Amino acid sequence: MASLNVGNLGEYLREQRRTAQLSLRQLADAAGVSNPYLSQIERGLRKPSAEVLQQVAKALRISAETLYVRAGILDEKEREELETRAVVLADPSINERQKQVLLQIYDSFRKENAAENAAKAAAEAAEAAEAADEAAAATEAAAPAASDAESPSS
Repeated sequence: MASLNVGNLGEYLREQRRTAQLSLRQLADAAGVSNPYLSQIERGLRKPSAEVLQQVAKALRISAETLYVRAGILDEKEREELETRAVVLADPSINERQKQVLLQIYDSFRKENAAENAAKAAAEAAEAAEAADEAAAATEAAAPAASDAESPSS
């Protein structure tokens, strides 16, 4: 989990609030937090909880996951996965069984790709280790020849 970057979060919240044409007081009321507390968050003086971020996101009509990433609570990849799941679950044109099947397929693809990426990384690490071993062996082989050339002959 990354450290909280409340300055960046505060700037982002202020920008979103202004885009929504809300005053600080209006957003605080809509989110159910105090005006001074929200002001401190915007100025980077306070670290809001995930619950407060969720309330603010709802009031701004933006993704709570985006705020979690900005606050360092959630990793970008985790956010993308959660948003993908949310979109599938929110789709009114497919039924619950279809949603679950889609999510199972999605999970299987993610696992398959993760396994492939891990295998590639392991192969690359093995190649690098082999190259390092070959370089060390070449250095060792060259060292005795160099010392023989330097030793005086009688």
